[in-house]
Amino acid sequence: MKNSMMYTLLCVLGALLLLPVSQAEELRSLRGINPLNSDASKPEIKSWQADRSPIEREFVHQPPLIPHTIEGYVINVKFNKCLTCHSWANYKERGATKISLTHFSDRDGNDLANVSARRYFCTQCHVSQVDAKPLVENTFKPAGNIGR
Repeated sequence: MKNSMMYTLLCVLGALLLLPVSQAEELRSLRGINPLNSDASKPEIKSWQADRSPIEREFVHQPPLIPHTIEGYVINVKFNKCLTCHSWANYKERGATKISLTHFSDRDGNDLANVSARRYFCTQCHVSQVDAKPLVENTFKPAGNIGR
C-alpha cells in the first residue's frame, strides 16, 4: 500500500512540474521576432534554366547534370518518367541522351535486360540546375582536362 501511495504522489508531483509556469512567458523561435507572414521571411523564387545542351562535368565520375526541368516528373516503383525519353528504346526518337550501360548491371556485376534497381531512381544521383548563387563561398576548381 505504501509503495502504491508513494508512486501516486510522485506521478502527481511530476505532472505538476510539467505544467507551464506562466502563460505570460513568450515563446521564441530561431526566426527571432520576424512573424511568419513578414515580407522579410519570403524566400527568393528561383527559376529553372531553360533546356540546353548537356552540362560539362566538373570531376571524374560525376553523374551528368540534367539540362532541363524535371518539375512534375514521376519516379516511383511503378513508373519512371525519365525512361520515356532516355531509355535505349526511346532515346533516338526523342533526341535524348541514352542511359549509360553502367545502369544495366547489378551490384555483383551481372548484366541485366532492364535498368538495375539500384540505378532506377535517377534523381538519387542526377540533379537539375537552377540559377541560384552558391549558399557558401566556394573555391572549388574543376579537375584537369577530363574530356573537355
